[in-house]
Amino acid sequence: MKQIIAFFRLIRFQNLFFIALTQLLFYYCIILPLSTNGKAIFTFDNFVITQIIIASVCIAAAGYIINDYFDLNIDRVNKPKKLVIETVISRRWAIFWHLFLSAIGIVFTGLISSKIHNPFLTFYNIVAVLLLWFYSTSYKKQLLTGNIIISLLTSWVIVVLYVIIQPLMFLNSNVANFSFASTIFKFTALYAGFSFIISIIREVVKDLEDRMGDEKYGCKTMPIVWGVQASKVFIMVWFIVLIAALLIVQIYAIQLTWWWAALYGFLFTILPLIIAVRILIKAENPSDYHKVSSLIKWIMLSGILSMMFIKWYVL
Repeated sequence: MKQIIAFFRLIRFQNLFFIALTQLLFYYCIILPLSTNGKAIFTFDNFVITQIIIASVCIAAAGYIINDYFDLNIDRVNKPKKLVIETVISRRWAIFWHLFLSAIGIVFTGLISSKIHNPFLTFYNIVAVLLLWFYSTSYKKQLLTGNIIISLLTSWVIVVLYVIIQPLMFLNSNVANFSFASTIFKFTALYAGFSFIISIIREVVKDLEDRMGDEKYGCKTMPIVWGVQASKVFIMVWFIVLIAALLIVQIYAIQLTWWWAALYGFLFTILPLIIAVRILIKAENPSDYHKVSSLIKWIMLSGILSMMFIKWYVL
């Protein structure tokens, strides 16, 4: 039982749940309702969504494992009580699980690729696996490179669904399909953009939290290269961009008379972002930055759950 619990901690089970929830909601609350309402004609087997969730979750889990594998020395400094590799699970088994889960992810992606006749999808997920490996070995120690890679991969969780349905939408070229494709693209851009910005904010906040261990082992993260205050300014700029973008979205929702969606967006995304800004301004030690990071995770969840309003209003 101890090893099972440790394994779930190693693969960040909560984060994997977020990934699965994001893809499920984007499919069932945006893609399906809009295709039904717009009478778009395309065939999309519901089993495909199960396969892509399995692929995404396995690849992400493998990424978390290999990250902890190469971060062992840094984690001994930053979070010694949370170590799993070498305390419960051996390094050899960690590598095995990384390779096994990566392979499962690629196999399921290959099954989807053959079904939708899009070989590029497999290539994209192979690139994702490689990026997670090189992120863990070197990119995460470089200024901004690792942060951008993780943020792009976070947005990919949503973009991959658009990549899957895009060729299916155009198998039958008609006005409904083109209109549907345009609408889906807008929602993909909206949620992928939100995921990218909120992720890059959280990644830099985590760099502030882990600065002590990172500096000891030669990492060149933003707080180490630019300093704490400059890193805070960088985060604040992105906070302002995100809050401004979300305010525009809420104004647009009000114009559509989506009153409950606008209220939800203000109370559960914009207001918590403002609170996170206030905590960040006063933050001085790792525990303060951890509070900001945890709050950002809840904002991510509230952003994901906002997809339910689209189904409500569309249907």
